Amino acid sequence: MNSPAGALNYQLLRLGAVLELERRARAAAREELGFLIVNETAGVVPYQQAALWRTDPSDGERLVLSGVASAERGGPYYLWLERVFAAVMGEGTAGAQADPLRAIVPADLPEPLAAEWLEWFPAQALLCPLGWRDRAPAGYLLLGRADAWTDSDRQLLEALAGTFAQSLLLHRQVRKPSVVAQLAVRKRALAVAAAVLLAIALFPVRESVLAPAEVVPVDPAPVRAPFDGVVGALRVEPNQVVRAGQPLVSFDQTQLQTRYEVAKKALDMAREEYADTSQQAMSDDRAKARLAMLSSKVDQDQAELAYDEDMLQRAQITSPVDGVAIFDDSSEWIGKPVVLGERIMVVASPARTQLQIEVPASSVVSFAPGAEVVFFSNLQPDRPAYGKLTFASYSSTAAADGVMSYAFRASLAQASMLRLGLKGTAKIYGPRRSLVLWLLRRPLTVVREWLSI
Repeated sequence: MNSPAGALNYQLLRLGAVLELERRARAAAREELGFLIVNETAGVVPYQQAALWRTDPSDGERLVLSGVASAERGGPYYLWLERVFAAVMGEGTAGAQADPLRAIVPADLPEPLAAEWLEWFPAQALLCPLGWRDRAPAGYLLLGRADAWTDSDRQLLEALAGTFAQSLLLHRQVRKPSVVAQLAVRKRALAVAAAVLLAIALFPVRESVLAPAEVVPVDPAPVRAPFDGVVGALRVEPNQVVRAGQPLVSFDQTQLQTRYEVAKKALDMAREEYADTSQQAMSDDRAKARLAMLSSKVDQDQAELAYDEDMLQRAQITSPVDGVAIFDDSSEWIGKPVVLGERIMVVASPARTQLQIEVPASSVVSFAPGAEVVFFSNLQPDRPAYGKLTFASYSSTAAADGVMSYAFRASLAQASMLRLGLKGTAKIYGPRRSLVLWLLRRPLTVVREWLSI
């Protein structure tokens, strides 16, 4: 090392380390630069402790210490260094501009700081202002070690100080501008964007709502139970084509037939009793008085027999019109007790159909008759059917799923091509209104309910 060749190699290595450190300082991010300055400078100039004080708080952490990832704010060492930097920076910078580096000895500091110097910092300290050209220093680097500082150390630190100052100032120049500055720079673009957003918000769009729908018959003929009884048999299959007068449902006639036979016997007995009494009335006044009562009993039994006969005839339900028998599985009805008026099936024409739409009360909007309707069936959703709204209910009722809904009906252009009972989704189009009102319809409804207005 003491030979000329060894000294030259040592100086070349230090210069190479300086160049590498300068390159890393220029490429370092804002958060990494302070850590690099206080720790990696030791690879060029040996020292034991280092502290960096940034003059601009917006550059990052104000005080950066060597050997730690982050300085402990409020600690005694941190507070002592703050007072030291305040003292050395308050002495003026005229001498520092002529000779950027200057040694710091305890005698240069106030008595309280000088008394604690050897407790916190090595005896040989060097203050390096990180200034560039005529600008105020971007920071101050304080280095400390036990050995005295040489001229070569000072020269290398002067070169590094300029690079460190440039890096700090560069981060300060490329700092993200404030929101106000950004708005001022981009006010033209913002004005154009605001105009575009306003145009989009006011763009008229058609209101629409999606709701479950089903193809139902027009003017269906319901087949209902004519009396309380038990279904004996169904004479047709579901979706079978039937003719008017064709038998559809047969009720269990066991009880009805028994009542008919009893009523018939009672009528025969009443007629025989009336005939016998009529012969006796020719010679017996008491028998003559009973004729009116027996005649009434004959009429009563005759009416009961006619009623039972009519009930037997009504036990066979026939189709009221030509069409298709619409009901569920026949096995569910056989043997099932029904009450008077309970619907068993519906006979409807398959060529006359309409769309039944159940719109939830929370989604309904104002729809007028004649509004456009598009129906997407579950079987062929890629082939929608188009139609017009023909009916809109004024009150809501509970749908099959228990949701309060409004009933809508629509006529379809391809009604003959849609099978009865086909289900899907219908889209009803309403009047045009601005896009912003359509998007804020539900939020405004919630706010109105919350404010009770």
